[in-house]
Amino acid sequence: MAAAARTPRARRRTAGVGARTGSGCGDATVRVLHGDCLDVLPRLEPRQFHFCCIDPPFNTGSAKRSVRSGAALAYSDSFGGLDAYIEWLRPRLQAIHRVLRDDGTVLVHCDWRASHRIRVLLDEVFGERRFLNHLVWRYGLGGSSPRMFARKHDDLLWYAKGDAWWFDAPRVPATSQRLKGQTKKATDVLEVPSINNMAKERVGWPTQKPLALLELLVGACCPPGGTVLDCFCGSGTALVAAARLGRMAVGVDQDARAVALTRRRVR
Repeated sequence: MAAAARTPRARRRTAGVGARTGSGCGDATVRVLHGDCLDVLPRLEPRQFHFCCIDPPFNTGSAKRSVRSGAALAYSDSFGGLDAYIEWLRPRLQAIHRVLRDDGTVLVHCDWRASHRIRVLLDEVFGERRFLNHLVWRYGLGGSSPRMFARKHDDLLWYAKGDAWWFDAPRVPATSQRLKGQTKKATDVLEVPSINNMAKERVGWPTQKPLALLELLVGACCPPGGTVLDCFCGSGTALVAAARLGRMAVGVDQDARAVALTRRRVR
C-alpha cells in the first residue's frame, strides 16, 4: 500500500478498532445487524468508526426490483417527495456523526435526484468546512434519452468529522501514451465499470455496486486495521471489500433479505 497522504489539515491515524464479534471473514471481523439504522446506531458505542460508506435509497419514486434464482427482490424507494426524503435522511446522518471517530469520515452515494440537497444537508450536520470531495463514479451501462444528455454517473460526497482524517491516494491505470503500463493517483472522477448482467459477482440485489469501486473507496479512506460502517448495507459489498482489505466492518439493513444475503457473502 502506498504511503498515506499528509496535508496541513490531515494526518494519518490508525489507533482504535470496533468490536470483534460476529461473522469472521479472513483476518477481518464483520458484524451484520438487522434493523433501521436510526434504531441500531444509538445502541452502538460512540466514536468507533474510521469510515462510514453508505448507499441509501435514491428516492427514485418507484420500487427497485431484481430477480435471483426465481425469487423477486424488491423494496420501495419512494418517500413522497424530496423534502420528505431529506427529512428522513437527516436524523440518520446525525446518528452516523455520533458513531464516527473524531478523525473519521463519511461518504454518501447518491445521484442527480438529490445530490444537491444532500450536500447542503451534510454541510448542516458535519459543517461546510468538513467537505472533502465531490467524487463522480462514471460507469458505462444504462440507457439514453432523445431529449437530454445520457446520465452515466453517480455522485459520492465525502465529509470529515474533524480537522484530521486518513487518506491513502489510490492508484489507477495511467491512460497517456507517455505513462503506458504505469499507474497514477486517482482523480475525483472514478471510472469503474458497473456490474453487467453476466458478471460472476452479481448476487441479484437490485442496487448492488461493483466490488472494485468499494475496494478503491475503503482502501483510500479507512486505515489498515480500521473499522468500516455501512448502515444501508444492501448486498454487503462494502463489508466484503473491508474484509478483503483487512478492515473490520459493521453492516446494518432493515431488510431481512439483505441481512441474510450479506451474511452469506461475508462468510
